[in-house]
Amino acid sequence: MIHLTRLNNSKFTINSDLIKIVEQSPDTVITLLSGEKILVQETVEEIVARVVEFRRQLLSAIVNWSGVRTGALPVICVSPESHKESEG
Repeated sequence: MIHLTRLNNSKFTINSDLIKIVEQSPDTVITLLSGEKILVQETVEEIVARVVEFRRQLLSAIVNWSGVRTGALPVICVSPESHKESEG
């Protein structure tokens, strides 16, 4: 969930998982998966930063809850080429 401000200065909170598109034209327009559009004061960059920070906090909470040390998480890099090699 991220906090934003409508053009009329009213504050609201939105589930960032419902955001489909964010565009600047000249006001910032958020298009939700439902097709609903919301005009906000924040810039595209501010919205992206808030979504990234929210997800960072969420991932950190999951890691802390699970008891896994942050540096102990495995890193897996999968490319289309490596996937093809493993199938063949």
